[in-house]
Amino acid sequence: MSLSPDRGIMENIGEPLPFEVLYWAGTRPAKVIPWPDEDEKPYPLPFHPLDMGEGALRALCGFIVEGRPDPGDVDADAIELHGFLVRDPNAPDSAEAEAALRAAAATMGPARTYLLGADGTLIKRDTV
Repeated sequence: MSLSPDRGIMENIGEPLPFEVLYWAGTRPAKVIPWPDEDEKPYPLPFHPLDMGEGALRALCGFIVEGRPDPGDVDADAIELHGFLVRDPNAPDSAEAEAALRAAAATMGPARTYLLGADGTLIKRDTV
């Protein structure tokens, strides 16, 4: 599915999933407040895409990111995830890498700072 409030439905392939039916039926309408300078054209969808996105997250994953959680929602903050660090087995150890970085920085000159001029050219800024 690909849609937006500005362009409406651009692509909608396949049968709607059970949670989608309520949105397409218009039972969860978008609360649209147009900007003062916008045309008063009708809103092209029976729901707001972000609301349906939250509905998809709840239906498929059991939790939401925005809004008030339901009693049956998973407390996503209580789920502990494992992290992994992948390293190159042939790379130098961190102390050697740090030393090489410091040695490279020592060979460099002072830092140079530039500003972007009104005509798009770079103007060297004096550093203190």
